[in-house]
Amino acid sequence: MKKSSFSTVVLLFTVASIISSACYSCNTAPKKNIGLQLYSLRDSIRHDVPGTIAKVNKMGYKFVEPAGYADGKFYDMEPAAFKALIEANNMTMLSSHTGRPIPDSTNLEETMAWWDACIEAHVAAGAKYIVQPSMGRSAYESLEGLKAYCDYFNAIGEKCNAKGIRFGYHNHDKELSTKLDGQTIYDFMLANTDPSKVMFEIDLYWAVVGGANPVDYFNKYPGRFELWHIKDKEEIGASGMMDFAAIWAGVAKSGMQYGIVEVERYNFDEFTSCKKSIDFLNAADYVVMPK
Repeated sequence: MKKSSFSTVVLLFTVASIISSACYSCNTAPKKNIGLQLYSLRDSIRHDVPGTIAKVNKMGYKFVEPAGYADGKFYDMEPAAFKALIEANNMTMLSSHTGRPIPDSTNLEETMAWWDACIEAHVAAGAKYIVQPSMGRSAYESLEGLKAYCDYFNAIGEKCNAKGIRFGYHNHDKELSTKLDGQTIYDFMLANTDPSKVMFEIDLYWAVVGGANPVDYFNKYPGRFELWHIKDKEEIGASGMMDFAAIWAGVAKSGMQYGIVEVERYNFDEFTSCKKSIDFLNAADYVVMPK
């Protein structure tokens, strides 16, 4: 009886260990190379930059995309200091959202000087990309105004290239839903910017809200979408309106190099929403990152 009882205990212990190991594996999906747009934590980072960055690393994000560049600094920190903070938390600064409206004859020199200083600051911070997240009203009023923006972006892209940085544009829904003389704004931009100077950071959620299928754009303009903003109405995967599996089927065609989470609305607090978003992507088998 004693021998039998001992064998039973050993067997039960072994089975429990296997189950425990399997459950642990299920709850700790491998961390993929995914970044976070820091606008997602806009309230927290405004009050505590170091503390916020530390929490981003603990969530499992590998790099960040700031939205707080101004006057040569990132969230009031010198570029080298901000870079050191990011790297101290085992991450890198991949890209940054910033920009200036198209200049006119009265402020052309000032605008271009601003870009020169902006690019130098991003080089010092270790960025690989600079992304302009919006355009002025003139881009939505006529093809002439939109073409002027395309030429402007080509010029900025050339400046960025000279310093080893890629320049790009980030869409919202209006670029996909608005037509000028029968041409969709987003298509016109893709056709009238130089691929060697201007890449696109496609915001998947805003593209869908604008009535577009991102995969159609990947097929029509292969290789142009080096960055993805992976977004949903709230936390990623929460709304059910985003077919991320179908979108990911076009990842190779799109030219995507990096995927960046952005959370604009929340069902929870900022940090919980961002954590749930990366957990969703880490657990999804179809989410394969190029790097």
